[in-house]
Amino acid sequence: MLLLGIDIGTSSVKVAVTDAQTGLCIASARYPEDTETDIISPQPGWAEQSPEMWWQHVQQAVLKANASAKYHPKDIGAIGIAYQMHGLVLVDKQHQVLRNSIIWCDSRAVQIGNKAAAAIGQEKSLSHLLNSPGNFTASKLAWVKENEPDIYERIYKIMLPGDFIAMKLTGQITTSISALSEGIFWDFKNNELSADVFTWFGFDKELVPSIQPVFSVHGRVTSEVANSLSLTPGIWVTYKAGDQPNNALSLNVLEPGEVAATAGTSGVIYGVSDALTYDPQSRVNTFAHVNYAKDKIRTGVLLCINGTGILNRWVKNLIGGPAGYADLNAAAALIPPGSGGVKVLPFGNGAERMLNNKIVGAQFHDIDLNMHTQAHLVRAAQEGIAFSFRYGLDIMRSNGMNPNIIRAGKANLFLSNVFAQAFVDTTNTPVELYDCDGSVGAATGAGIGVGVYASEKEAFSNTKPLQLIEPSAAAAYNGFYNEWKEILLKQL
Repeated sequence: MLLLGIDIGTSSVKVAVTDAQTGLCIASARYPEDTETDIISPQPGWAEQSPEMWWQHVQQAVLKANASAKYHPKDIGAIGIAYQMHGLVLVDKQHQVLRNSIIWCDSRAVQIGNKAAAAIGQEKSLSHLLNSPGNFTASKLAWVKENEPDIYERIYKIMLPGDFIAMKLTGQITTSISALSEGIFWDFKNNELSADVFTWFGFDKELVPSIQPVFSVHGRVTSEVANSLSLTPGIWVTYKAGDQPNNALSLNVLEPGEVAATAGTSGVIYGVSDALTYDPQSRVNTFAHVNYAKDKIRTGVLLCINGTGILNRWVKNLIGGPAGYADLNAAAALIPPGSGGVKVLPFGNGAERMLNNKIVGAQFHDIDLNMHTQAHLVRAAQEGIAFSFRYGLDIMRSNGMNPNIIRAGKANLFLSNVFAQAFVDTTNTPVELYDCDGSVGAATGAGIGVGVYASEKEAFSNTKPLQLIEPSAAAAYNGFYNEWKEILLKQL
């Protein structure tokens, strides 16, 4: 059997077709390939994308993979979906989208979430929801209710981005406890939709789709869609998960104490716990992991930094000229650690939860116009991103998450030796790099959901690390980090 994985990213959609028996990726495709999908920002701090655009990109990516002629599309037996977390998708009874999705890095609902936390009570909010409502999906829905009442009145179902793509494939609308927890709709103590959240915001629970396990049948592909994509009608969508739980799955991070990282548009460290744990200030967040069950707790403790890869892209676009990422990384590698004193705060992509939802902005400090070059700025940006990971990891450590090793895919910023080594030295934690990505992880999830594997662990029996990176200049980077942190604390 072949498995199709779909990853709905912020910058593009990627698909992968894997062999269920070997776990090997047969073909993959990205759409768009040469550009990155725009984020619509009608006002400062706002961020939206079109769900219908995601669907168009999914179709184009699948057709592009099919065109490789490396497999027969009719041999695909199940589909898994990974998606950018926290996005709000609204549809009416005809399954028509009512407005653009308010996506993960949108900051407009921060105050709405803060008021909800105060009304519910901070301690009760954290102990039941494991988070403050903050700027998550529930607060975004409340913003629509308050500011766009005509749209709110027409809502049939609310969804996360992956729920929407599954709906387009199957015509059915489902969700999961994992998805609801990332939206701050789920009460972990009572194991049900949060009465506090729904009562305070005045939401009708009928807005929530049917709740299914992450690994289960979320619908069958319709004949119309199957014919347009050369798939077999009736094959199952058997897995849906947010991009960070899915990244952890793809790295075989499933049990307590295991930790994954990613550094794409945003940066994440994601550790698995067997407890209903939470940060007292909700600077890091806890959601139901892909293998969470009411009788077997597996939560994912997530540090998210909005401004990581998006800063690296901004630097490339602004100063890179014809140079690509590989050329800029090579130039940055010629600059000694510390970037000649240049320091960069990467927080230019909305409110940062680990900074108590403050908007600090991206900042460059201590530039010497007679000394510093393009390469200094590239290296300083990547080191600043690594420092932001250290800042967040220290918060996770204070809450009991102390990784001995971190697993990451060799992708995005981890393709840069400068960043990867700075990350390892700054956190003083070794990193294992793997050949995996979100679409391959989604395909693996589909295989687990359809029952190809006897267990989740069996799905990763052939997975081996590509590279181990160990600290080599931790003492020096600790000094650089402390200088950087001193600048950050002045902004808070």
